[in-house]
Amino acid sequence: LVNAGGVTVSYFEWAQNIQRFPWELRRVEKELEEILVKAYREVSALVESEKITYRAAAFSIAVDRVVKALELQGLP
Repeated sequence: LVNAGGVTVSYFEWAQNIQRFPWELRRVEKELEEILVKAYREVSALVESEKITYRAAAFSIAVDRVVKALELQGLP
């Protein structure tokens, strides 16, 4: 999560370029805050419920998301 802000804003820039529709700075800040707060809450909840480190919780969530994405694509 520490480095996620820059990567997320880079994605926003890519999306704006594809759509040829620039966002106001306030929108970028709002979208980024929503994403990071949600991610923190998910990680924090897993830390509390599983009694694991924040790093392990974030990694577990990431791996679960990759598995779900592969399943949606019909891959084993």
